[in-house]
Amino acid sequence: MGMAEKSKNWVLMVTAQTPTNIAVIKYWGKRDETLILPVNSSISVTLDPDHLCTTTSVAVSPTFDKDRMWLNGKEISLSGSRFQNCLREIRHRATDVEDEEKGIKITKKDWENLHVHIASYNNFPTAAGLASSAAGFACLVFSLAKLMNVKEDPGQLSAIARQGSGSACRSLFGGFVKWEMGKDETGSDSIAVQLADEKHWNDLVIIIAVVSSRQKETSSTSGMRESVETSLLLQHRAKEVVPKRIAAMEEAIKKRDFPSFTNLTCTDSNQFHAVCLDTSPPIFYMNDTSHRIISCIEKWNRSEGTPQVAYTFDAGPNAVLIARNRKVAALLLQKLLFYFPPQSDTDLNSYVLGDKTILKDAGIEEMKDIEALSPPPETKDKTPTNKYTGEVSYFICTRPGRGPVLLDKSHSLLNPETGMPK
Repeated sequence: MGMAEKSKNWVLMVTAQTPTNIAVIKYWGKRDETLILPVNSSISVTLDPDHLCTTTSVAVSPTFDKDRMWLNGKEISLSGSRFQNCLREIRHRATDVEDEEKGIKITKKDWENLHVHIASYNNFPTAAGLASSAAGFACLVFSLAKLMNVKEDPGQLSAIARQGSGSACRSLFGGFVKWEMGKDETGSDSIAVQLADEKHWNDLVIIIAVVSSRQKETSSTSGMRESVETSLLLQHRAKEVVPKRIAAMEEAIKKRDFPSFTNLTCTDSNQFHAVCLDTSPPIFYMNDTSHRIISCIEKWNRSEGTPQVAYTFDAGPNAVLIARNRKVAALLLQKLLFYFPPQSDTDLNSYVLGDKTILKDAGIEEMKDIEALSPPPETKDKTPTNKYTGEVSYFICTRPGRGPVLLDKSHSLLNPETGMPK
């Protein structure tokens, strides 16, 4: 085997980790389906990647004969337009790459003919409805950009990630993020900007209730399309309501004004679900469990006289609950576990995931501590309190978190010699 042959066996690889995000002012509806341009701006909180994230490894080698991708260990097709758009846009911006150590030099022109292998892993169930496409496309774009030495800043990269999944553009930053709807029909100004980093309001604690749901939800892609076509409320919301809410929410975040933050977050979540009901045929994302959780939070907030917890629901029944501080989060967890205890054969360790210290703060170390919880004081003594065992699959305790980061070789999902999944 001559030198030229031997030198073709190299594999160059990058691994990155990207968080998921939850919108507090919702994105619902596109004005351009292909470029994924929204009918209104949105604002989200990035969640701590220790608890919810996507890890992606991307590799390039002259030995690869086509682009391939594996998600959670299973090969998936890259033929979809969303993958193709992201790959094309990143390749188009690739620059020269040199790896002295391996004796590799790739020119801008070479990238057009080289193929990539992509392996991606979500540290949370993809089917749980926790914005896995947002973290996934953000991670794909971020890691490919690093591999191909793309010089664009995160804001410009967000416009590429947006073409994979709208909400993905918001996962390129940590903390609080605004997706500007933009005006340009090319989408060049429809990008994400960071409003504040994750340290700005670090009292906040987030508890996600993953609600057991039997039926498959309407996919958000088709749901949005139907809402845009049939809901008059959506038109009113995009034109009259959201612009004011965006301004008020930016202010609330800047001032760490929890009462305003809660009021806006809950109201906007409820209006988004009202738009779904106003769609023809109507779309039902929340279920009875979702409604019970809302009612529990509303009662508590009202009895305290000032908001303690904000709730928000995306395109599914899961509740994302934002507590004003750790003390409130511990009380919240007590209330949630009182109303929604696990099945008797559940291991507590797999029922409350993420930051377990909140469980400790709540004074709960084993199942009998849950059985011993007394009814929340805001429930009227006259009414016997119902318990809804098994309605919640599990809880995740988390907090606002950082944006994408590169990881070292030890986290790689691809074999450094072959570029195939480990």
